[in-house]
Amino acid sequence: HLLKADLVRRIDGIIRQRRLTQAQAAELLGLSQPDVSRLLRGSFRDYSMERLLRLLTALGRDVEIVIRKPSSKRPGKLSVEAAE
Repeated sequence: HLLKADLVRRIDGIIRQRRLTQAQAAELLGLSQPDVSRLLRGSFRDYSMERLLRLLTALGRDVEIVIRKPSSKRPGKLSVEAAE
C-alpha cells in the first residue's frame, strides 16, 4: 500500500508541476474528474499497481522496473525513484 501511495504522490506532483486542472488531468488519464479527485485525496485502494504505472505513462513518464541483487545481505526492498 505504501508503494501505491508513493506512485499516487508522484502522479499528483506531475499534475501540479504541469499546472493541470483535475478535468485536464482526467482527460489525459482516461478517468473522470471525480475519479481524479478521489485518487489525489488518497482513495486508491481499488487501483492496481499496473494501473497506477499506466497513469504515469499517460502523463509522459517512462517507467522501468529493475530487479537486482541487494548490495548487502539484507532482505530485498521495494522503492520508487524519480529521474528528473
